[in-house]
Amino acid sequence: MSDREKIQKTLQKALQINLDNCKYGTIVEIGAGQEVARNFFQAGGAAGTIAKTMSAYDMQVSDDIYGAEETKRYVSRSRLMKMLEREYTAVTELLTPTRPKNTTFFSYAATVTAKSYLQKNECHGWLGIRAQLYPGAEPSDIILHVRMLDNDGGAQQEALGVVGVNLIHAAFNYFTHPKKIIESLVDDLEDCRIEVDMINFSGPYFEETENRLMNLHLVHHNLTHAVMFNPDGEVQVPSELLYKKNILVIRGTYTPLTKLHLDMTKCGEAHFREVENINTGKILVLAEITMASLTVGDQIDDADFLARVDMLNTQGYTVMISNYLRYFRLRQYFRRYTKEQLGMILGISNLDLIFTEDYYIGLEGGILEAFSKLFPDNTRLYIYPYKSPEQDELVTVKNFHPPKKLQHLYEHCIDNGYLVGLENVDHSMEDINPAEVLASIAKGRGKWEEQVPESISKMIISKRLLGFKAK
Repeated sequence: MSDREKIQKTLQKALQINLDNCKYGTIVEIGAGQEVARNFFQAGGAAGTIAKTMSAYDMQVSDDIYGAEETKRYVSRSRLMKMLEREYTAVTELLTPTRPKNTTFFSYAATVTAKSYLQKNECHGWLGIRAQLYPGAEPSDIILHVRMLDNDGGAQQEALGVVGVNLIHAAFNYFTHPKKIIESLVDDLEDCRIEVDMINFSGPYFEETENRLMNLHLVHHNLTHAVMFNPDGEVQVPSELLYKKNILVIRGTYTPLTKLHLDMTKCGEAHFREVENINTGKILVLAEITMASLTVGDQIDDADFLARVDMLNTQGYTVMISNYLRYFRLRQYFRRYTKEQLGMILGISNLDLIFTEDYYIGLEGGILEAFSKLFPDNTRLYIYPYKSPEQDELVTVKNFHPPKKLQHLYEHCIDNGYLVGLENVDHSMEDINPAEVLASIAKGRGKWEEQVPESISKMIISKRLLGFKAK
């Protein structure tokens, strides 16, 4: 599809809304032009849809309209919500008495920071719509956080204009199918122009919408590489959660979470806190699950996903879902937001994979390129030992045997502190095999109950978390 055809398709969506006499509202955009409003005007017939457009760039003007921000952060969710509240209330209070009874009012708002000529800034923004989805209904909100990936400010503005039109159109046309709203957000945009890394649905027509599943769909539909949930299960914006943090991550499938996982985290964190000059007050521990472990074919079992997140949350974990298979890709993602210390906890079996050359097929520089991207600065892998059923000896970094031709590379990583063996382990956990625990659960109550945290055992027995499956 040509650029002209894509523009025409965006304008067709805007025109469809303009020709619907029921939809009427305001568009307020701060930080990247007024591209959403421009699309509606360019499409024609906007007088039947738009009551007002506005852009308050001056901070004093913005504060006068929406109130001052205590944090002085004008590109924030807080600012967006103030904009939506102010604009929606104003348009409904003023025009409800005079507009036709079948009017559905809306307010679209955006506060963004786009490419600047004066500084190298993170190009991101908050967009949202508050809309009556039926005449006279209480309003519903759709809020999203985006990252603009174009290198040119004009291109970023254009992309935001398309996303805004898509959001307004989808809110009115697909509100009974929230996943379709997500999928339509980047209609008519090339890949790698807009990343949507957080979305939230609320209001009378989204009571049954599970926002964790909606954010998972962002990753599944390739609108972002990762989403995050705090220990309360609330969706987090990665840039805000990870900013200038020391990050310690443990990757697993967690079907189920066992005491072995808890010991891996405990041991890894103890070593991580000993890193020279680390600010221990800014350590974030993440439990990460890859999309590959959540999907069968192209399908995701929603109950399985929610069960794993619930289990991790009960133990105080912040949860990350990503589509990164290779560890160096995960490291590159974290480096968007922090230059501080990074640590990754893994078992010996994962170390075996990392030292398998076939794992890097398709990467031009092979394993050497991967390692150069994994260990350039402040990054360590913390290796948890493993008791093999085939041998009595505990396998550690000291007696692990990589392929012979990679032995010198392995020794280089050990000598330079890139690979750190965890020695303060609880040896009573050596016999716990998560795969065997999962198989035992299917047979009913038994020894597995002693191998998972007590709260997890109770949740499984009560059948509240039996949704997970082996992958």
